[in-house]
Amino acid sequence: MTERIQTLIAGQWRDASGPLYETEYPADGSSVAALHAATAADVDEAVQSAELARQRGNWAGLKRHERAAQLHRIAAGIRERAEELAQLQRLDNGKPIKETRALVASAAGTFQFFAAACETWEDQLTPARGDYLTMSVHEPLGVVGAITPWNSPIASEAQKLAPALAAGCAVVFKPAEITPRMAIELARIAQQAGVPDGIISVLPGKGSIVGDALVKHPLIKRIAFTGGTTVGMGIQRLAAEKLMPTSLELGGKSPTIVCADADLEHAVAGVLYGIFSSSGESCIAGSRAFVHASVYEKFRARLLAGAQALRVGDPANEATQVGPLVSQSHRASVERYVELGRTEGGSVLTGGARPQGVLFDKGSYYLPTVFEGLSNSARMCQEEIFGPVLALLPWSDEADLLAQCNDNVFGLASGIWTRDYKTAWRIGSALQTGTVWVNTYKLFSVSTPFGGVKMSGTGREKGRLGILEYTSQKSFYWGLNESPMPWSTAP
Repeated sequence: MTERIQTLIAGQWRDASGPLYETEYPADGSSVAALHAATAADVDEAVQSAELARQRGNWAGLKRHERAAQLHRIAAGIRERAEELAQLQRLDNGKPIKETRALVASAAGTFQFFAAACETWEDQLTPARGDYLTMSVHEPLGVVGAITPWNSPIASEAQKLAPALAAGCAVVFKPAEITPRMAIELARIAQQAGVPDGIISVLPGKGSIVGDALVKHPLIKRIAFTGGTTVGMGIQRLAAEKLMPTSLELGGKSPTIVCADADLEHAVAGVLYGIFSSSGESCIAGSRAFVHASVYEKFRARLLAGAQALRVGDPANEATQVGPLVSQSHRASVERYVELGRTEGGSVLTGGARPQGVLFDKGSYYLPTVFEGLSNSARMCQEEIFGPVLALLPWSDEADLLAQCNDNVFGLASGIWTRDYKTAWRIGSALQTGTVWVNTYKLFSVSTPFGGVKMSGTGREKGRLGILEYTSQKSFYWGLNESPMPWSTAP
């Protein structure tokens, strides 16, 4: 049954002023929610209201421990509704329920972490170099925009909302058009926790309308964006016209490296998880597996057995490991890449098709797929597919391996499987990626900064200093001299 929902705009729960549209459950194509899309007029109203709310001082003007207390209440509110939120996100984007529960728990932990960071955040008394006292303080930027993707909504939104609120900013959200529920529910929880009206607004709808209006608005002082590289580049161009700071967490084509001495049981499990969890719809998915020639055959056999044993099915089923892709149109895009891989000379070792059966007829499912026989220069090894498709590539020479791993426009993440810490350090230091996992993959900590290099983006999220991304720095000089400044003293 389709649920009719509203959103929070300028402190009011109401319909946005754009056309009514529906979101669908990827497992069966059924309608889940109906809501109105936002317009440029809604953006202006939300931003203007946020600026007025910010100027009232009942958020940015709070003592840091007072803001921290409200962030703790948001974390508690998420935990109180954890199962409900996990089920809503499952319906939004089709992720298996175990994954959505983990994402909800991550969001609560993010607010808890930034509450602690907010309360213990210190400004700096800098070393004086004369007869004066100097200090550096940080002030909230003002109203900031957050644009989030459809693949992990609640976690991505928490990673932007929590540090921005901790810094004392107001936030206008533009969630992905097809997955608006988590941002709306986070706003509801924040309001119930005591965040003043107007400080948070949520504007669902098309990026070409809502996103552009948000980025261009003169009162928006920063944009935090997670999504595709092409869109991110467009945001960067618009931001440059305002000299506005951004953080852009964009695409990836992450290499995972299996060395000759790797523990193959661990490596196979890690590579399977790195590419096939979340149905491969992950910016850090380990989609290129470089396997040392001496263990290639053994690794391939174990990998294929593991991929074929993965449980593809209903996201509501506790046993499901691989759910549907987010939409029929996205599955069609993945299928085009698989056909491209075949035309480029690759062989499909497993998968490469839709699963068969009544359960899968209406959903946007696709089987875990493994290719071999492709060169690293193939388009399928260079472009982000954002689906459950892995390319196996043998290697024997380390210098050539590193050249191939780094021969890509992206630089988000990478993985190394080896028993030797010197090998791990040497290879990891040479990889051009923002994150390197060693003997594990796709693990995250809110305390550790995350972001990419090259076309994978700019800036960092998470980490204790993540709050500072939403502040401007101001320096104070306090004169301590007893006598007037000598330059202007009359002779």
